[in-house]
Parts: sequence; structure tokens; C-alpha cells
Amino acid sequence: MRILAYTLMPNHWHLLLYPREDTDMPDFVRWLSTTHAAKFRNKTKTVGEGHLYQGRYKSFVMDTDTHLLTVLKYIERNPVRAKLVVHPEDWEWGSAYRRICGTKKAQALLAVSPTPLPHHYRAWINGAEKSEELDELRKSVNKGIPFGAEEFLYRFDRGKKK
Repeated sequence: MRILAYTLMPNHWHLLLYPREDTDMPDFVRWLSTTHAAKFRNKTKTVGEGHLYQGRYKSFVMDTDTHLLTVLKYIERNPVRAKLVVHPEDWEWGSAYRRICGTKKAQALLAVSPTPLPHHYRAWINGAEKSEELDELRKSVNKGIPFGAEEFLYRFDRGKKK
């Protein structure tokens, strides 16, 4: 599993994952959830079974064009929208911090994006998000529908088995 971006918030996570195989996503999320629950219970000395979080994870297919960058920016700016920090790179539990402030070794843990990041990444990640892009993205998240350009959505829909 390739991790393109992440933000660990006080009560939830955001992950931008790029699987190598179709089965990688559910397997990875199952492993991550189970491992995290076990470590959490061990650290807090609590006993229990099952999930720490309500509901199933949300996922959707996206185009690897500018739509991927919209998702990456959304994830990395989440602590700013939540008013936890002023700049994304100030949030130590996110990939923006790792990209800008992290060591080379820490930066290498993030996978190379199939869509190149903007050359002036720091200025871009600190720039405002477009409300219409956020609306479309939130629709994809909430409904679990693909996020991409019309041509991508058409090709994706045509490829589905009816």
C-alpha cells in the first residue's frame, strides 16, 4: 500500500492511499484498524473487542489528475479547517508536516504521487481551497461515488458490469 497523504485528527483519520492491487485497500484498512485498536487498548489498559471508531471507513475511486491533488490538499488542510493550526505544516500528525519539516528519511515514507505535486508546494498547500471542488469532493465521500473529470466518470461507469 502506498501512502500519498495522511492527517491524524483527534477523533478520526484521513488517508490518501494508492493500492497496488484491488484487494489491498480492505486488507490494509482491516490490518490498520485491528493493530491500532490493540495498541490503543494496551496503552490505555482497557479491555474490549471490536472497533474503536463508529462505522465503516469511507472510500471512493478518484482520477489521478488534478482531482487527486484536490483530495491531497483537502486531507493536509484538515487541521487548518478544524482551527487546530494556522498552517498545514504546523500539524505534526500529518503528511504536510512530514513533507516540509520532516527529515529525508521521514519524507521517504510517503509514496511518490502519480500526479506531481505543485513545484511551490508550500505556497499551494497554504492557499485557499475552492468551494466548488470541496462540494464535489464531499459528495464523492458521502455517497462513495468516483471523483474525477467527466471523461473519467464516463469511462469508469462504462467499465462497470451491469
